[in-house]
Amino acid sequence: MRFSLPKALGYFVGGRWTAWGGRKRIEAKQLRNLRRLVEKARRDSPLFRRLYADVPPSNEIQLRDLPVTRKPDLMREFDDWLTIRSLPLDRAREHLRDIRKAGVPIDDVAVFQTSGTSGEPAVIVLSDSFVEYAYGIMLARFERFHWKLTRDVRKLGVRVTITGGNGHFAGNGFNKLVQRLSPGLAKGFGVTFIEAEQPIDRLVERLNEISNIAWIVTYPSMLAILVKEKEAGRLQIAPALFSTGGETLTDDLREQVRRAFPSLKYGILDPYGSTECLALSFECSHGRKHVNEDWVILEAVDEAMQPVPDGTLSATVLLTVLANEVQPFIRYDLGDCVRFYEDTCPCGSPFRSFQVEGRQATLVRVGEVTLSPLVFDLEHDHAQRVQLVQTAEREFEVRIQVADEAAAGPVFQEIIKSVKRVFRDNGLDDVAVRESGKLPEFTASGKFHEVVPLRSADAGSRTSSVSRQPATE
Repeated sequence: MRFSLPKALGYFVGGRWTAWGGRKRIEAKQLRNLRRLVEKARRDSPLFRRLYADVPPSNEIQLRDLPVTRKPDLMREFDDWLTIRSLPLDRAREHLRDIRKAGVPIDDVAVFQTSGTSGEPAVIVLSDSFVEYAYGIMLARFERFHWKLTRDVRKLGVRVTITGGNGHFAGNGFNKLVQRLSPGLAKGFGVTFIEAEQPIDRLVERLNEISNIAWIVTYPSMLAILVKEKEAGRLQIAPALFSTGGETLTDDLREQVRRAFPSLKYGILDPYGSTECLALSFECSHGRKHVNEDWVILEAVDEAMQPVPDGTLSATVLLTVLANEVQPFIRYDLGDCVRFYEDTCPCGSPFRSFQVEGRQATLVRVGEVTLSPLVFDLEHDHAQRVQLVQTAEREFEVRIQVADEAAAGPVFQEIIKSVKRVFRDNGLDDVAVRESGKLPEFTASGKFHEVVPLRSADAGSRTSSVSRQPATE
């Protein structure tokens, strides 16, 4: 596996040229790339050959002609899914079991895994051409604002990434892959990696030991922990920039971060992506997320997988990755809820912009009621971490890591009372909420979810119920 700088520059030049041509050129490029990918999948993937047996010829294909695909179905037929025959699932999983091989390619491809928060972890396979695409297209979308930001932040100090270190996840593994493929490029980005899973006290100590942290890349859930430590006076760092991903960044958390870190000259960048497509979107100087539409298709759809109008919140979103020919993701149900803007972005970009309202993997379902994790107030002055875990459809447990040797009993009582009030406000009077002796846990990829929904055979099924917001007291 090799990284070709000229090929990465080719994606950069092509990306700029497509953007300069406006919507007409973007849509034409997207359609050409879609038909090319469908032809490749049809020819070299036994699974897609079967899926597309009855669809029109590849040179006539339209997106609506293609069936929706989902992770469980694709993973069951992994060996037939890829367009290469040299990487059976058993070999990929054997590689993933060895943490020392994080970022180490297998032959001509790199292998990562998702955290599995919505069920079985997916095994993600990327070729060197996708790595070249990711860097080339990222630079192609830079505005003068981004170039100045990057230059200034590098002068201020180092970049720190806080993510999961106990698996082959993209946050850690992709950095290691780039260090292996292109040491010079990796050095230019100057990344220091810190494991998210370690105790908070140790994590804070490690951050305080780095005197010139200018930029931190992490999950919103970890950002919430850093805010709490900064407010308590234990965290001494003064970064100029945060970048987040992998979870939904709420407006409330964004405001809390700004208050806790007055040093944030450049605020918080929050591009949207996934392990399935690391360069899915970019965030412009006006803070909007834009789809890289020449190489990515993002469809906002309802429960029946039909498109919803711009301005309408989707039930889920379908992802098509036009830059990955080794492992085709075509109309792939990503499970997130998005809303496309109806107006043109003030930044002037011709690429469509959107908001991410939430991720289906974190929604809590009790009977016919679906609740966002954001309706639960799990903050407490005497708790470092609080976690609400759904153990059965109408049963929940609260896990707490207390702070400063506070008495756990009153903390549990207050949080359980708050959680029960949310359920009552949503018409759920028969839900049991109990305290647990277990400590809060991170996901395998190092994310901390305050609310952990039930994981069952039916957990990923779609429902037509609408979330009801709690009544205002």
